[in-house]
Amino acid sequence: MSQSPFFAVIGGSGLYQFPGLADPQTYDLDTPYGKPSAPVVTGLLAGRNVAFLARHGIGHTILPGEINNRANMYALKMLGVKRIVAVSACGSLRADYAPGHLIVPDQVFDFTRGRIRSFFGEGLVAHIEAADPFCARLSEYVYQALNQTGATVHPNGTMITIEGPRFSTKAESHLYRSWGLSAIGMTTCPEVFLAREAGMCYSTIAHVTDYDVWHSSEAPVNVEMVISTMHQSLNTVQRAIEILVEILPEDTDCECQNMLAKAFITDPARIPPETRQNLGWLVDKFLPS
Repeated sequence: MSQSPFFAVIGGSGLYQFPGLADPQTYDLDTPYGKPSAPVVTGLLAGRNVAFLARHGIGHTILPGEINNRANMYALKMLGVKRIVAVSACGSLRADYAPGHLIVPDQVFDFTRGRIRSFFGEGLVAHIEAADPFCARLSEYVYQALNQTGATVHPNGTMITIEGPRFSTKAESHLYRSWGLSAIGMTTCPEVFLAREAGMCYSTIAHVTDYDVWHSSEAPVNVEMVISTMHQSLNTVQRAIEILVEILPEDTDCECQNMLAKAFITDPARIPPETRQNLGWLVDKFLPS
């Protein structure tokens, strides 16, 4: 690839069906963690190279808990990606965050079980700082781009990620609301934390498709409801991505890229060679050769 992607978009396969996408290319990559969910597609928008990855595979064949998040993040890192905009559906846990609205969350609550949450282990220990897991700088530009579409956009909120694939019970939904959470989804974690370990800025565009199951005057969430609302929002998100290409600065310097600088606790001499080799794209910048 002659030019690293300006940023990457992770979401449904429909997102990269842009009328103005020029020179599309497909990269079928292998990583130390296996293959990503789908081949990475790149193309030119307004003269800038943008990458697209279908999180659930082409045709939506992968459950949230089955996503190979490490391979997805690693593949994007291999292509030189420094910024990621993730797009996902969510249920609202607040009356004022209505279906059809969009959220750019600033916090996350990881309530998943059994997912691999880190690149590290197998002889290399690192602990990243995660107080503010989303990149505030990138999120501000994402919010500006969404605002220019005329959509109703919320610039903050806490997203809880549940394991799925089932939707919530009423007891669970009311509990999440009592915790002060804003929205519920199944994919933000561990994606956001793996991007942070990989030194990539990460922001989320969350479509509000429903009120989960807590709202007494609304029907409980179902797949038909989610798909219908997402299709309505697709053009808005595509337009926002085109605007983001135009307004996002070329400069990629951000503290997100140096999250590992003070995260290692393992004696470098004790790191197994295979682990060091597998993580080379992530750690070589910070560890002695």
